[in-house]
Amino acid sequence: MKFFRGKEEFDPNEPESVIAACKSNNASAQRALVKLFFGYVKSIALRYSSDNDLADEILNESFLKVFNNLHKYDEKQAFKGWLRTIVVNTAIDAYRKNKQSPDYENLEDVQLPDLNGDAISSISAEEILTLVQQLSPVYRIVFSLYVIDGYSHKEIAEKLGIKEGTSKSNLQDARKRLQSMILKLNPNLYSAYELKTLHKNED
Repeated sequence: MKFFRGKEEFDPNEPESVIAACKSNNASAQRALVKLFFGYVKSIALRYSSDNDLADEILNESFLKVFNNLHKYDEKQAFKGWLRTIVVNTAIDAYRKNKQSPDYENLEDVQLPDLNGDAISSISAEEILTLVQQLSPVYRIVFSLYVIDGYSHKEIAEKLGIKEGTSKSNLQDARKRLQSMILKLNPNLYSAYELKTLHKNED
C-alpha cells in the first residue's frame, strides 16, 4: 500500500521513499519512519540507559531531532549511520543532564580472572544488555561508546569532557565490573577457570 503526500506518493516499506516524504513534513511519513527504525533506535537507547523509561526518553528525543534536522541529512551517506550518531549524542546529553555527582566505584580490591571469548559467548545478548544497564552511568556510557559503537578514547574524551586517560580507566573498570557480574550470573565459570589454571600448572 502506498500513501500520498500532495500529488506524490511514498512507500512506507521503503526507507528512501519515506525519508523523502518526511523532508516535506508529511505526518504519515514521519509515523512510517518511526515504525521502520523504532527497534533500531530502541536497541541503541537501551545500551545507554539504566531502565526502559530512560531509553524511551532518549528514543523520543532522538526522533524529534531527526525530524528537525532531516534537511541536513546527506543522502550519500547511510541513513542508519546518521541516525545512530543522533541517538548516541542524545544519550550523551541525557547522561550529562542526569549526572549529579561522580559515580565511580572502588574496584581496587576486586581481583578477577580474565574471561575468554568462550565464556562470554555462553551468555545471551539479553543477559549482556541487562548487565551493561547495571553499570554505573559513567562506566556504561564509556563501555558502550568504545566497545559497542566503536569510538576512540580521544573521541570519547571530547564528547564527555574528560581526559583520554580517564576514558581508558573507566573502560577498564567497566570491564572489571562486568566480569564480576558475569561470574555471579554463571558461578560455574569459576570452576572452569580453576580447572584451566590447574591443567596449565601441571604442564
